[in-house]
Amino acid sequence: MANTAEQRKALMQQCRVLLPGFPKRTPAQEFELMAQWCEHNAVDTDAYGKGVALAAFEKKIAGLLGKQAAVFMPSGKMAQLISMKIWTERAALPRFAMHPTSHLELHEARSYASLLHLEGVLAGDWNRPLNAADLEAVVEPLAALIVELPIREAGGQLPAWDTLTALQESARQRHVRLHLDGARLWECGPFYGRPYAEIAAGFDSVYVSVYKVIGGLSGAVLAGDADFIAQARLWQRRFGGELPQISPFLAAAALHFDERMARMDDYYRRAVSLAAALRRVPGLRVNPGVPQTPMMHLFFDANAEAMAIARDAIAETESCWVAGGFRDSAVPGWCSTELVVGDHLLALSDETVVPYFEKLMQRARR
Repeated sequence: MANTAEQRKALMQQCRVLLPGFPKRTPAQEFELMAQWCEHNAVDTDAYGKGVALAAFEKKIAGLLGKQAAVFMPSGKMAQLISMKIWTERAALPRFAMHPTSHLELHEARSYASLLHLEGVLAGDWNRPLNAADLEAVVEPLAALIVELPIREAGGQLPAWDTLTALQESARQRHVRLHLDGARLWECGPFYGRPYAEIAAGFDSVYVSVYKVIGGLSGAVLAGDADFIAQARLWQRRFGGELPQISPFLAAAALHFDERMARMDDYYRRAVSLAAALRRVPGLRVNPGVPQTPMMHLFFDANAEAMAIARDAIAETESCWVAGGFRDSAVPGWCSTELVVGDHLLALSDETVVPYFEKLMQRARR
């Protein structure tokens, strides 16, 4: 019989070896680190988005992205909705385009339509990043286009640099504003081999997460020119996102930021080497075959329930948590999982990791 979600959480917590992602601290441990960071950096108490430490972090992110200004927001959902509100309002055109797997379309209950009364047009193919032809195929007038780098639902894929610049040029010719959904933008640097400011240069606005990979509690930063950010702050207040204090979220993000950013090359190289080893496991496929970010999707010749039961069995007998959740794929009998390469896998060799996946497949098939 399959375990419940709570049973699986307890099982994972008691494992000595975890493969996906990053070490998890208890709230008490994390809060202690945050307090130490605040004391060491003499962090002041911010008030409704104003504070010395907060302003310094916003300036730091804006500089990294090559933008004039930035604003810290409670969530990426808020940051991206605000971006679409500003660009559609300026164009006097309530329509924008996005990839079929955009977070706005899949995970936000169509908030752009329900809250802002905007029309979202889907462009491109589910299995690959957007390109110029995808934009040109949209015949309706558009105020803006959201481009996600990387495409999470396609295993962290990125467009080639020439493909990206061609898309940007097509948008300019149509006077379509470009917004970068950079929830995982920090993971793109090693693949492109370019500064983040150069990657973000062709976009009118940029959103980045400060908890995905970075390790903050939650939160996002929205960057753009000074006038755009001034408008974004106004809409943040209207959305209820101008919190009395943001310093806890700031501290959680800032204390990890430099350390995690310094390891992005290591995470990327580890993902490439691990994918090469995993491709040799019978019944397992890696997408993309050569990772473009420290993320990949693994496809298994077994159904999701069988894989979950097999993973739980390995956790019980060998105290190793091999993978997160599984979901059945479009190919009958196959399922997939997302593997994020972080500090756990940096510390483990292929010779240690691959046998766990071999055992996972063997158990699932039985």
